[in-house]
Amino acid sequence: MSGPTRQTSGPVKPHQPRFAQRLLARTIFLVIQGMASSQRWSLADPHRTLEITHTSPCIFAIWHNRLAFSLVVHRRFVRVRFPERRMAAMVSASRDGAMLSMVLKAFDVEPVRGSSSRRGAQALLELKSWAERGLDLAITPDGPRGPRYRVQTGVVALAHVTGLPIIPAAYHLPWKVQVRSWDRFQVPIPLGRCEVTLGEPLRVQDDSEAGIESARAELERRLIAITKD
Repeated sequence: MSGPTRQTSGPVKPHQPRFAQRLLARTIFLVIQGMASSQRWSLADPHRTLEITHTSPCIFAIWHNRLAFSLVVHRRFVRVRFPERRMAAMVSASRDGAMLSMVLKAFDVEPVRGSSSRRGAQALLELKSWAERGLDLAITPDGPRGPRYRVQTGVVALAHVTGLPIIPAAYHLPWKVQVRSWDRFQVPIPLGRCEVTLGEPLRVQDDSEAGIESARAELERRLIAITKD
């Protein structure tokens, strides 16, 4: 979500999913569910971060290469306590994003289509609207193109306009396959462990250029501190 939004002659419309993409999305959903059910799960919450979710929606920030179980983490550790809580998450406006949006819907998550290069401003407004309705928000701060483990300013801007705290989230998979992509995407192996860690929440109050950069760097530091590859 960082950087200027590409100028166009009119509103940028996200690609819509085709039948084959809908079928693939359903398959991915079932595979993720199956792999998640075979894992041994644990949670480390040294800052008692989950207590914040009792009273306010939050922005969950998780690295792009850990998308596989990101929605499962919210369902397992937040929605199990508050079944009525829902989430909205940003996904690319591209053709691949059209398929991923269907995966989000299968998890009962509202997809918001946009990125730093397409529909960035519109997506920010949509996420703010969902937050005002009480939904948690999720964003991959180093996506969609990286660099890996480099937080962009979009999530910081989102925290400032919504007033919501950012919760750094990560998980460690001792058993996994890493794809040869820019983010080294992590594919869980069944019958493994998923060790979830929540970092110290971050609030953004200073929207000056220096304040935004300071918050961006601090969020990056807190995420890296709980990242174990």
